[in-house]
Amino acid sequence: MNPQANVGGSFTLPGGDLSLRRMGYGAMQLAGPGVWGPPRDIAAALAVLREAVSLGINHIDTSDYYGPHVTNQLIRRALAPYPDELVIVTKIGGRRGADGSWLPAFSPDALTTAVHDNLRNLGQDALHLVNLRMAGPGQAIEDPLATLVDLQRQGLIRHIGLSNVTRAQVRQGAAIADIVCVQNLYNLARRDDDALIDELADEGIAYVPFLPLGGATPLQSSALSDAAAKLGATPVQVALAWLLQRSPNILLIPGTSTVEHLRENVQAAVLTLPEDLLAELKAIDAG
Repeated sequence: MNPQANVGGSFTLPGGDLSLRRMGYGAMQLAGPGVWGPPRDIAAALAVLREAVSLGINHIDTSDYYGPHVTNQLIRRALAPYPDELVIVTKIGGRRGADGSWLPAFSPDALTTAVHDNLRNLGQDALHLVNLRMAGPGQAIEDPLATLVDLQRQGLIRHIGLSNVTRAQVRQGAAIADIVCVQNLYNLARRDDDALIDELADEGIAYVPFLPLGGATPLQSSALSDAAAKLGATPVQVALAWLLQRSPNILLIPGTSTVEHLRENVQAAVLTLPEDLLAELKAIDAG
């Protein structure tokens, strides 16, 4: 196994039974355009997943509504029987319309169906970790989370996390279930969750930023480009390395559909940013 992905260290989730390497992989981009249908090159998608594991990644983020069903079926085809240490994290709370639209799905039946879809397409008897992805800050979390707790009692889910949530929703959720991770929007230029990250770190709960590189609007900053030039790295690598140094409870799941880009992302785990560059990068948000 290539040790690169482990250079960033590991984080053990509450409960102590799952240790995730902090450099993970997000599978969303393996589906077709618009996260709909199969990829143009199935062999390339399978190669990315196998390379991720060979590089030392043991944390793959997915959802059965990617495709739908596509990424989970690819993961099973590429990696099953799964290595003992591989942790597959999925999310529920949405579904896809016939036109590819993204629709909420929070009824007990919808959530239960989503869990069984993930189990079937991943080929698992129990899901390692399921994130409940909320639709917005005003949505009540109690009822959908109670459904997940019931599925956990049935042995279909081992751990529960939350996604796209406010600090208030995290606290509400923690009163109902043992929350092991929070997955929210966060990157160099979007730092609304700074206080939440620190609170979760104190509690030993993982924080997983989605869109760590800006998503559809990639991070653009002269400070980021200058830091990359000084280090002989790419801006992408610097942005990911900054997240790894931001807090020890941050786990990364950058996505890609190519082996080359995957290797570039993993190199961020071996990149250390000196204090002067950290200060320059910190100013991006202030700007």
